[in-house]
Amino acid sequence: MSLTYVRVCALADVPEDGALALDVAGTSVAIVRSQGEVHAIEDRCTHADVPLSDGEVYKGAVECWLHGSSFDLRTGKATCLPATTPIAVFRAQVVDGEVLVSLVREN
Repeated sequence: MSLTYVRVCALADVPEDGALALDVAGTSVAIVRSQGEVHAIEDRCTHADVPLSDGEVYKGAVECWLHGSSFDLRTGKATCLPATTPIAVFRAQVVDGEVLVSLVREN
């Protein structure tokens, strides 16, 4: 299966150990940098329906600012209550300093 990627931002626009909120073809996406990697996740906590891009990024995870739910950036798995439902994870890659995302879900 061939994936289609779209350019969403420059890598320099995404803070180290932080997130950038974007609308990608009508989908709210957070581009997240953590531990030298770039991830693309749906920018919505599955517990409280608030933007995860406003949360804290640490050690390959993002923590929701409202109730403290935490999600693994690679798998989308909820790793801390109160969330139990995973978040959507999309493929992301960096090419020549540009972040590209495919909206085909990884999980």
